[in-house]
Amino acid sequence: MSEKNKMLYRLEDVPKPFSKAFALGLQHVLTMFGATVAVPLLVAPAMGMDAGQTALLVAAAMLSAGVATLLQVNFGTHLPIVQGMSFAFLGPYFAIIAAVSGGGADPATVMTYITGAILLGAVVEAVIGFSGLMGKIKKILTPVVIGPVVTLIGLSLFESGAPKAGTNWFLSGLVIILIFVFSLIVGRKKPVFSSFSILTAVVIVYLIALILTLTGFYDPSTPGYVDFAPVKSADWFRINLVFPWGMPRFDLGFFLVILAGYLASIIESYGDYHAIASIVQTSELKPAQINKGIGMEGVACFLAGIFGGLSNTSYSENIGLVGLTRVASRYVVNVGAVILIILGIFGKFGGAVASIPEPIVGGLYCSLFGLIAAVGISNTAKADLTSSRNLLIIGFILFMGLSIPAYFNSLEAAGTPFVIEGATWLSDIINNIGKTSMAVAAIFGLILDNLIPGTPKERGIEALDNLGEDGKK
Repeated sequence: MSEKNKMLYRLEDVPKPFSKAFALGLQHVLTMFGATVAVPLLVAPAMGMDAGQTALLVAAAMLSAGVATLLQVNFGTHLPIVQGMSFAFLGPYFAIIAAVSGGGADPATVMTYITGAILLGAVVEAVIGFSGLMGKIKKILTPVVIGPVVTLIGLSLFESGAPKAGTNWFLSGLVIILIFVFSLIVGRKKPVFSSFSILTAVVIVYLIALILTLTGFYDPSTPGYVDFAPVKSADWFRINLVFPWGMPRFDLGFFLVILAGYLASIIESYGDYHAIASIVQTSELKPAQINKGIGMEGVACFLAGIFGGLSNTSYSENIGLVGLTRVASRYVVNVGAVILIILGIFGKFGGAVASIPEPIVGGLYCSLFGLIAAVGISNTAKADLTSSRNLLIIGFILFMGLSIPAYFNSLEAAGTPFVIEGATWLSDIINNIGKTSMAVAAIFGLILDNLIPGTPKERGIEALDNLGEDGKK
């Protein structure tokens, strides 16, 4: 009997009583919670956000994820897909932060530029989806390109790992160790620990830091001290839900930079749609479902910008949860989405997350950025890695994705930034792209992979077409 026919609850089923549906929906929230909260916790310190601003960003992220999930389940693919913050956008976010913060801008101003880039990129994603361009995109953006681009999301952020974790190696080291233990040791025998490895590790180490704080072992000057100020200062319910950072600011260079994140997210979601369909649908995934799904993700990202959050994508972890629990009910996922929205409006929740000490976040940096790079390598493996064509292109993309930003940064450090006389706007665009590993890799990859002859199998296009056969990404 196929997995689809063994579902405890199928797409249109409604688990009763409501308490059961609530518990199943809450399980989806807990599964995606760690990764979704991790993204704003990684971005906020880079902008120099204080505890209150971090709390606001976390709350906006949860609200955005809830709305995005409702849109996807009810108007997009109509499949039980949970949406959340995407790691694919970290590279562009950090590039925008570096460019704007370098000019002395405050965190709220930085967020207005990030919001502007999110809004413009969301329009592109929506157009790609609703116009039916997805079929052509996947023939242009192959694993030869997308793999190295995703790999560079992690590799380009190496300077943010150990320096932040090193403020308190005891706490950050515990986070790293526990993530490995829960994911790869305990999780092999009890999969539930693998699913909640990040969340469980953070909660345990947070409690240790809290005990050390309450006993006086950590004082306010100690990295790892738990400060409850963001919880106390946060409102019970947020009122400023629309453009909480201020009106968006638009920059063409930032828009081009963030497109690399959107393209990576689109391909990731394309694989997720096939994976969930192979688990829960009795019929084959229709092109119209894919197009509406991508289009609705664009709409959701646009709304995320309005709510002051960050861009969303589909979550593979929750697709695995559907297969594990055999609960495919869209009603259950809708319940989870409403829980996310409530958490996003409940200000104290964001304050509690913002009280997580910096060394714990540093431990997440060290654990997750390398994982992102590894995911990119696994995507690259969909292409033929015995092909000299692919090896040369992939190697060149990876190297230039690290080397070109180093070149542009060296020019700036020397006080001789790249400038085109009479066209400063063009100089700004080139500098913003040149400093972003993902953007550099995407540009070189798109040019080389589409100009140099290669068979569909060699380029990994056939692997994309066959994503739904075994339910794997």
